[in-house]
Amino acid sequence: MSNSIFIAKLMGPIMLVAGFAYLLNIDRLKAMGREIMESPALLLVVGFMTLLLGLVLVNTHNIWVADWPVIITVFGWLSLISGIMRTTFPAQVVSIGNTMINNNLLLRSVSVIQIALGAYLCWEGYGLSI
Repeated sequence: MSNSIFIAKLMGPIMLVAGFAYLLNIDRLKAMGREIMESPALLLVVGFMTLLLGLVLVNTHNIWVADWPVIITVFGWLSLISGIMRTTFPAQVVSIGNTMINNNLLLRSVSVIQIALGAYLCWEGYGLSI
C-alpha cells in the first residue's frame, strides 16, 4: 500500500467526522477555540502537536503531483506552517483566531470544505474511485 493511500485512510475519516462535528456543533467549536486562545500553555501544546503532524506529513509525503495525493502534501505544509506560527507568534495567532471565531460563515464554510476533502480522501483511500 502506498503512503498516499495509507495516509488518506487515516486523514479522510478524521476530517469527515471532525467536519460534521464542527458543523453540527458550531457553538461548541467557538467555545473550544476561545479556550485555546485564552490559554498560552494550551496554544503552545496545540502548536507543537500541529508542528509534529506537519513534520510527519512533509517528511513522509512531500509529493507534488497534479493528482489527489497533493491534497495530503498541501495539508502537511499548512500544518507545518500553522505549528510554527502557533509556537513562534502566539499573539498574532490569537488575534487572527479571535477574528475567525467570530465569523460564522467562515467556520461553516471551513467545516463544509473539511467534509468534502475528508469524503474525497476516504473515496481515494478506500479504493472507491472508478
